[in-house]
Amino acid sequence: MPLLPLEIALGRLVKGIVARHPELVGRLNGSEWRCVAVDPNDLPFVILLDMREGSLTLRLARTLDSETAHARISGPLIALVGLVDGVYDGDALFFSRDLVIEGDIETVLALRNAIDDADIGLLRETAALLEPYAAPFDRVGRSAIAVVRRTLGLGGAEHRGNAS
Repeated sequence: MPLLPLEIALGRLVKGIVARHPELVGRLNGSEWRCVAVDPNDLPFVILLDMREGSLTLRLARTLDSETAHARISGPLIALVGLVDGVYDGDALFFSRDLVIEGDIETVLALRNAIDDADIGLLRETAALLEPYAAPFDRVGRSAIAVVRRTLGLGGAEHRGNAS
């Protein structure tokens, strides 16, 4: 499957998040450019988040081999999405080894703190892109996510309390 259509869709999602949460980029501002690789180890691609002065962009790559990243976060997709949504605790996932962090830990912590402070919910952010169908999409999406979590046996043990 080609990555370009997915990259365009995810790029649009990131632009929407930045537009609705400008404080996110403000928290990530720094004098140095940083790239964080988000590596869902159950998918055949890597998400590269480029953080530059005043912007946040997304690229996809098949592997991290030919890419430059200052840090890498890897784990199952459901855990990575749960981190962004505030459903799972990053510390618990890290110490249980479900989440692996390599490279510039300071950059990863800055990203984590910025996302936490912005109270981003991926389902809510995706729904916002689908106006006027946002409300039905959100309802169906929440039901689907609940079914997936129950099916996979993912309860609230690592829950942080601020679901999307």
